[in-house]
Amino acid sequence: MHRTSADISGQYARSGSDDNQPDKHAASARRGRYRECNVRQWNNPPRPIQGRNVFHHSPGARPPQNLLSRSVNLAQDFNSLIKKETINTLVNKSNRFGPEYDGRYHGHYASSIKKYTLAAKRPLNRIEQSQLMHLLQNFTVTRSWNWRSLTTTFHSFTSAGVFSSHRSLDERAKHTQTALLSTLIDAIIVNGNQKPEASDIGAQEITNLLWAMAKQLDNGHERTPGLKEAVAALLPHVNAQKADFKPQEIANLLWAIAKLVSNGQKQTPEFNEAVASLLPFVYAQKDQFIPQHIANLLWAMAKLVDNGQQQTPELKGAVAVLLPLVSAQKDQFIPQHIANLLWAMAKLVDNGQERTSVFKGAIAELLPLVNAQKGQFNAQSIANLLWAMAKLLDNGQDRISELKEAVAALLPYVNTQKAQFKPQEIAKLLWSMAKLVDNGQEQTPGFNEAVAALLPNANTQKAQFKPQEIANLLWAIAKLVDNGQERTPELNEAVTALLPYVRAQKDQFIPQHIANLLWAMAKLVDNEQEWTPEFNEALAAVLPQVNAQKANFKPQEIANLLWAMAKLGELLELNVVISTFESLVYRISEHPQLSQQDILMSLWGLMVCCARLSRVPNANKNNVLEQQMADLFTRLENRSSDNEEDQRIIAMAASWLGRPCPVAPHYQTIRSKLQSDFRDQLQLCVPSLQIEEEKSLNALPPVDLLLPDHNLVIEVQGPSHYVGGDFNTRNGSTLLKIALLQKAGFEVIEIPVNRLLNQELMKPYIDQIKTRANMLPQEHGSVSLKRRWADQAYITADKGRQPSDHGYLTGEEPSEEQNGKPAKRKRKNSQ
Repeated sequence: MHRTSADISGQYARSGSDDNQPDKHAASARRGRYRECNVRQWNNPPRPIQGRNVFHHSPGARPPQNLLSRSVNLAQDFNSLIKKETINTLVNKSNRFGPEYDGRYHGHYASSIKKYTLAAKRPLNRIEQSQLMHLLQNFTVTRSWNWRSLTTTFHSFTSAGVFSSHRSLDERAKHTQTALLSTLIDAIIVNGNQKPEASDIGAQEITNLLWAMAKQLDNGHERTPGLKEAVAALLPHVNAQKADFKPQEIANLLWAIAKLVSNGQKQTPEFNEAVASLLPFVYAQKDQFIPQHIANLLWAMAKLVDNGQQQTPELKGAVAVLLPLVSAQKDQFIPQHIANLLWAMAKLVDNGQERTSVFKGAIAELLPLVNAQKGQFNAQSIANLLWAMAKLLDNGQDRISELKEAVAALLPYVNTQKAQFKPQEIAKLLWSMAKLVDNGQEQTPGFNEAVAALLPNANTQKAQFKPQEIANLLWAIAKLVDNGQERTPELNEAVTALLPYVRAQKDQFIPQHIANLLWAMAKLVDNEQEWTPEFNEALAAVLPQVNAQKANFKPQEIANLLWAMAKLGELLELNVVISTFESLVYRISEHPQLSQQDILMSLWGLMVCCARLSRVPNANKNNVLEQQMADLFTRLENRSSDNEEDQRIIAMAASWLGRPCPVAPHYQTIRSKLQSDFRDQLQLCVPSLQIEEEKSLNALPPVDLLLPDHNLVIEVQGPSHYVGGDFNTRNGSTLLKIALLQKAGFEVIEIPVNRLLNQELMKPYIDQIKTRANMLPQEHGSVSLKRRWADQAYITADKGRQPSDHGYLTGEEPSEEQNGKPAKRKRKNSQ
């Protein structure tokens, strides 16, 4: 029996021997020739079902020895298979037996091609495939072929790589390849549509055909006409023959069904019946599964569940009976099996699999094998393993030292095999590494080298990434940067290379992608991403998709969206922010079981949105948003958190809502040199002025400078307070802090730090503060503001700035009352 490879590795794969199957029956139908039209359009009458009659050939009808099952010598090998005389022999045999020809010699020839590739240990290369395609222009498939011949031909050609897509294959060869695949599929559809009780298809034929069709879809032939119809025609036969499948066939069938659904096959009732009919036999034949079967079965069940298959008691039972076999046969798993098993177990956990002691034990047995066989994993296995470990860690894996050892063992091979990674693997690897870091993985030199090795590949293969991979890549890069990854030129180039593809594929992003993209873009901006035209265009392309798909976002995705849009601050138009928040925020109240992180992110985002509204004079203050803010805060009152960032959000929300603060957040204070220089200069100019630095007011983040006698706060705003560091467009954090200070009764002057580089630039701000300090005196030992502007949000001393929706106020404050009468108000440009 040939080795069967049916797994997620995408390697060259083959299924069991089909060369010596017994001939089931002969068909009595008119001979057809190779053609472009569908087999179903032929004008011959349907062949009658005559039980299992066998068509006997005379001794002189046997094919030449080189077409039978002899092993192929690679030294003389392929050339003997592509001689013109070879195909002529097949044509002659077909002509000789006419409408009674059952296709056996064509099947033997296809099997010889597969044997050649088995001996070569690789599929056909492009040159071999091209030579073969030119020979197969006269390859004949007719309706009279029996199941054995159809199966052998289709399976062998698929296994040998005859139908693989090579970009450089010439058009004539491509045309022959497409037509040959189509004529085989058409014949399968015609035969498969017979009622199961009237058909004589066997268990092995069903298995090999569905395996081959799964490989066709997996190799990019999803648009081949009739391929999914052929699958649908075969599925009822699975249920009909369920008692006849051997352990290997059960494993291959479930692998094929899982592969089909992951490539777009609809989960019809017949599809679900086929799965349901096989699962009990996993339990019944559990003791007969070899390591490869175990790996393929667990992979298949994980893939099915990941594509929406209901976790029925039968499916859970099948998983449960396989897990002890993992531990029992651990020493027999090859690297590919180990990678598939860990991937499958991580995927099952991600979809709600209970982490029983048996489940944990199986993982514990597999992790040391990664280290032991680390040098034997191929590129895709490395990607799958690191993804699995990241996902297990993210889902609370508790033998962590072994997991970290396995990660450390694999990291050097990311660098050594960097040229072998495909786009999907690059995206998976960078996502995994970002997730590992987010869960405490140390960014060792080996880790950083692996990231550095992958980033250039993201640039060079940018055009081949699918929407999900683009979203995952940008998320991963943003997460790595947020955890301290150095912003190297390669990292910046990778971001720049991916952004145009966000715009190009904007209509293909699903809600999860949209949420991840906006989160990533906001996080990159928060970490001083340069605000380029490409970045702006990508953002403009994604934003409309939020409202367009608002009904499909999950609670966590809504939380990420609210946070991201708030973080981007004044970069987004206020009307866009309000309309989006209003369309999403009600969905939060529909989910009472939100995680604490989701509540905190949503709460912070709502506060920023309300802060932006608060600075618009005469704006319609949105009670709906504040009510949602109050509801979210109430949900947090009975929850505790030791996280400092969480405590700060809770404190800010309490301040905004006027509620008692249930926490005492701790803030780190940093005094920049420019801030200290400005304070010293201000004190020198006004010696009597009381100035406090880094003062926390009402449990809010500390202010840079406070003039307590005048309720005046001075904020020295560095680049991190603005989107893209432009000293013009405030981010969400800055907007919220200023609004909270204003709500608490303080006036705020913002000074961009680039205006404090020398005394000449500093002087207009000092003069502004002197004027304000003289106008706002202290009375009877208490702070008093005799007059406030109801529509004032912020005050700046930017020379020449005009009033705008940013909330800046230009000009002087009104002077204090003199002798009981209001002083005349004067307006002039501030200096």
